[in-house]
Amino acid sequence: MQESIEQYMQTVGQQARTASRVLAGASTQTKNNALSAIYTALQNSETAILAANQVDMTKAHNNNLDSALLDRLELTPIRFKGMLQGLKDVIALTDPIGEITDMAFRPTGIQLGKMRVPLGVVGMIYESRPNVTLEAASLALKSGNAIILRGGSEALESNQAIAAAIQHGLTAAGVPEHAVQVINTPDRAAVGQLITMPEYVDVIVPRGGKSLIERITNEARVPVIKHLDGNCHVFVEAQADLQKALPIALNAKTHRYGVCNAMETLLVDENVAEEFLPRIAELYAEKKVELRGCAETQRILGESIVPATEEDWYTEYLGPILAVKVVTGLDEAIEHINKYGSHHTDSIITENFSLARQFLARVDSSSVMINASTRFADGFEYGLGAEIGISTDKIHARGPVGLEGLTSQKWIVFGDGQIRQ
Repeated sequence: MQESIEQYMQTVGQQARTASRVLAGASTQTKNNALSAIYTALQNSETAILAANQVDMTKAHNNNLDSALLDRLELTPIRFKGMLQGLKDVIALTDPIGEITDMAFRPTGIQLGKMRVPLGVVGMIYESRPNVTLEAASLALKSGNAIILRGGSEALESNQAIAAAIQHGLTAAGVPEHAVQVINTPDRAAVGQLITMPEYVDVIVPRGGKSLIERITNEARVPVIKHLDGNCHVFVEAQADLQKALPIALNAKTHRYGVCNAMETLLVDENVAEEFLPRIAELYAEKKVELRGCAETQRILGESIVPATEEDWYTEYLGPILAVKVVTGLDEAIEHINKYGSHHTDSIITENFSLARQFLARVDSSSVMINASTRFADGFEYGLGAEIGISTDKIHARGPVGLEGLTSQKWIVFGDGQIRQ
């Protein structure tokens, strides 16, 4: 069985590499035609895709998957509509491939510049979230990349149904069918093969739990674009407008729990804690959010608040639990975020522009916000159409990874007979 998985993955890799060479030279119109054909195929397959998702949901409930994974797995008609809208947005995006920048003449007479090009073949490994199948495929196609998708076993039926629609669209548009391939086995050995095929795969993008991403990072022989977790913060500064702070802090935590841009720690300046904490605690109580607070938080809200441990400051809960800490000011808030955070997304609520600028400069995260919910850290909200993932690395991409994050640049030279002396 191990040999057959290896052979299967080698075939998938070879097919992806061949398709990537065709896509690299495809026109914007050709790529958009393929995406439009996929859109039509998905519309026609909505009933079948939602039915397949219900099969996965039933199995997931029977296997006692936790609430965060169940939330990520579920495809509702509204979420399906959002998937289609994301695809339309990708079609409307400017194609980055072939863009030439930084043109300049050298003393020798040659003209030098940079051209944006596809990465080649993208390997995507993800858990739950069947919508990622479409998001990743659409971004890869628009940026001229072939993609190999390996979803979790809990979403196998959903992913196969979406893949069938994608394949139908590719065939209808005359684009190589192997431009998008969804691994058809839940065998974990397929992942091990995918991340160790540098001859066929140019980059790996993992999306899922911390254990999955740690495994990929440790074992991959292919470059990885990743973030390990989303321990995001909102800091309510002393000069915050509390009428802004209340809905932001509520939204950042409770809009959706099982997502990487949900707030996991609320920091509150000691000068507004007495006024702010009781008000926000009442709103969290209505949502049944458990608060785990520092000693000062307990003093203000009462001993019924669960004492926060050192581990709580590091934890991405992905559920209705929130760590709360009262801090002495901007410096302590920034120190806390940079020490305990995951460098994903952090926000300050303040009317002091000078302090806000300090926060922007000193917080070492891929997205830093002023007077806004961390839930905006998303490719769709950033105007990327969709995202293939969020990177907390500093190279090659950082933050939500859209079309540009799936490209590279190569030097180009225009000459007229020059030779080097």
